[in-house]
Amino acid sequence: MKTSTSIKWTGNMSWETELFGHKLVLDAGKENGGEDKGPRPKILMLTALAGCTGMDVVSILKKMRVEVEDLQIIVEGDMTEEHPKYYEKMHVIYEFKGKDLPMDKLEKAVNLSEERYCGVSALYKKAIPVTTEIRVVE
Repeated sequence: MKTSTSIKWTGNMSWETELFGHKLVLDAGKENGGEDKGPRPKILMLTALAGCTGMDVVSILKKMRVEVEDLQIIVEGDMTEEHPKYYEKMHVIYEFKGKDLPMDKLEKAVNLSEERYCGVSALYKKAIPVTTEIRVVE
């Protein structure tokens, strides 16, 4: 299955794309010659990982009949100091909110996402260490 996207330069450091009918603008910060019209490209790598695994985990937990009040996924990326700057490792924190959440099922859902379903995680793990943490807030 082949997928593609395109991005159009809109002047200065700004770029625009449309993904499934949703407009997305990328830009550099003012300190780097941009106008801060949108997020920087690299941070979207962290967002892609959070979104991919988040959708998996929510879907898996629904099938397990685990009711979560809220879920926040934080992805921390450690970037290299030298150019080309890239994430040399990532840490994913799953913050579940709810009462009497079964930790074994939360762990199973996270593991299934990370090891079987999330293509973003699978790709990143081929290049860098990706670690995981699960937190439960009642």
